[in-house]
Amino acid sequence: MSVTKAPPAHPAEAARRKPSTRRRLVPYWLLLPGILWLLVFFALPMVYQASTSVQTGSLEKGFEVTWHFRTYWDALTDYYPQFVRSLLYAGTATLLCLLLGYPLAYLIAFKAGRWRNLVLVLVVAPFFTSFLIRTLAWKTILADGGAVVDALNTLHVLDVTARLGWTEDNRILATPMAVVCGLTYNFLPFMILPLYTSLERIDGRLHEAAGDLYAAPATTFRKVTLPLSMPGVVSGTLLTFIPASGDYVNAELLGSADTKMVGSVIQTQFLRVLDYPTAAALSFILMAVVLLVVTVYIRRSGTEDLV
Repeated sequence: MSVTKAPPAHPAEAARRKPSTRRRLVPYWLLLPGILWLLVFFALPMVYQASTSVQTGSLEKGFEVTWHFRTYWDALTDYYPQFVRSLLYAGTATLLCLLLGYPLAYLIAFKAGRWRNLVLVLVVAPFFTSFLIRTLAWKTILADGGAVVDALNTLHVLDVTARLGWTEDNRILATPMAVVCGLTYNFLPFMILPLYTSLERIDGRLHEAAGDLYAAPATTFRKVTLPLSMPGVVSGTLLTFIPASGDYVNAELLGSADTKMVGSVIQTQFLRVLDYPTAAALSFILMAVVLLVVTVYIRRSGTEDLV
C-alpha cells in the first residue's frame, strides 16, 4: 500500500502562510510602553532606594554607599512594635472588610436586580472625594460626645473594647479602634468590587441544580457559592491588606503616639528626621514582610485563579 505525499507548497503560498516578522513583533511593541513605565517608575526607584538603604552619612555632609547592612537590623529592632502593630491593624481591617463586604457583594450580584448599577456607584462613591477628606470626616464621626460614642456607651460596647485595649474609657479617637475604623472604611471598596466580580461570574444554574438536589440554602452557599467566589476573596483581601499595612494617614489623623504604624515611621524618617537610609531600610523590610505574608496566604488559600 503506497502513501501519496502532498505536493510541496508553492514558495509564494508558503510565504503567505508564514506570519511576517513585523506581525510577530506587534505584541512586543504593545508591551513596550508598559515595560518602560515599570522600569522608570518602579524598577529604577527600587534600585535607588536599595542603594540608599546601605548608605551612611548625613544630609549636611552627604550620603555615601558603604554597604552598611546593619541599618536593616537596627531599623527592625528599633521599630518592631510598629511592624507588629501595622500587621495587626491591617489584618483586623481586612477581616472586617471581608465580613462587611461579602454580604453586600452577594446582595449586589444576586439580589439587587435593576438597582445593581446604582448600588455599585454608591460603593465607589467615596473615591469621588480625597482620601484625606474621607479620613478627616471620621474625626467628626468618632468625636468625643458624638452620636456614635454615646450609642456605644449606652450599649456598653466601649467597656468591652476598653478592657481589650482597643479604646479608652468613653472615647474612640486616638485609639486603635479609631485607626481600624478608618482603614476599614477607606479600603472597603477594594474588597467589595473583586468579590462582586467573582460572585457575578457564578452560573445561576448551579444554584438551581443544588436546589434540585434538595440542598439547603446554607449547604448551597458552603458547597457552591463560597468555593467559586474564593478568587474574589483572595483578590479582595490582598487589595485591602497590602495598602492597609503601609498606610500612615489613618494612624496620623485618627490615632496617637501609641498607635503609630510603620508607615508613619517611614514618613517621619524621610521628611522630618531626614534619615534616608533608615527610612529606605524600613521600606524594604515592610515590603519583604508583606511579600512573605502574601505568599503564604496565597499558597494556603488553595486558589490560583485571581479576579
